[in-house]
Amino acid sequence: MFTTVTKWAGFVKLSHTVFALPFALAAMVVAARENHGWPGWQVFGLIIAAMVCARTCAMAFNRIVDRKFDKANPRTASRHLPTGEISLASAMLLCGLSAAGLVAAGYFLNPVCFYLSPVALAVVCFYSLTKRFTDFTHIFLGIALALAPIGAWLAVKGSFVFWPVSWPLSDNAVLPILLAVAVVFWLIGFDIIYALQDYDFDRKNGLHSLVVRWGPDNALSAAFLAHMFMWGLLVGFGLLCGFRVAYLVGLLVILASLVLEHWLARRRSLKWINTAFFRLNALISIVFLVVTVAEVVFPRFNFGR
Repeated sequence: MFTTVTKWAGFVKLSHTVFALPFALAAMVVAARENHGWPGWQVFGLIIAAMVCARTCAMAFNRIVDRKFDKANPRTASRHLPTGEISLASAMLLCGLSAAGLVAAGYFLNPVCFYLSPVALAVVCFYSLTKRFTDFTHIFLGIALALAPIGAWLAVKGSFVFWPVSWPLSDNAVLPILLAVAVVFWLIGFDIIYALQDYDFDRKNGLHSLVVRWGPDNALSAAFLAHMFMWGLLVGFGLLCGFRVAYLVGLLVILASLVLEHWLARRRSLKWINTAFFRLNALISIVFLVVTVAEVVFPRFNFGR
């Protein structure tokens, strides 16, 4: 059983859930601010279920539609579908079941989440097709992951609240949207770094990315600008929420992680790219969640409030 679970978790890269999930939980905490950041066990559990199902569906779909490219690419030839370790029918079944799981989670959350769940599925799956026709595939991936904080906000609130506007803006729609845009630019930056690994293969096989279009050096410069813009949006998010000391410390850690990520990426070694891609971005998302929770749950420790 352990071997089977490990195999399927590897198939959908379950460990990469650590990228979007902390941003979703951070949005949940801020949306439930009047209740000290806790929406209740049912909503919390359904948000986790929806996130896991959405990501599993998207990743299974990606592996299915890209299986021929994965087989031809030396870096990905050992994946489960190209090697036959997992059958195509099993992968399609997992994709369908996880899609149904997301819709079911939306149903038990609230009508808005239920009605929008098919839209979310379409967006998260569509990304896998974009490398065939656009160089801006990274933006589509960013939009897909940016649905996480918006979805979590809707799960708690049931709608976007535009009026009345209060300070801090704990009930205003600008907060999840601002966080979602930050996630978009974050994903643009680190997906460009990830795409460096397949630069030669993508160019030879007619696959698109900004790395192919602009070349590695220019693409890395664009990635760095995207990450700096993302950091600026996180600063704005904290200011609008009225966050102070803990959040400031978190921002400094995130900035240092982003700078280190780009320093490592420019070494061009596959080992360093994987380190920059997974470990540092996982640290960024987890630090953001921790300091956001600290600010909401322990506001009395914010000097001057």
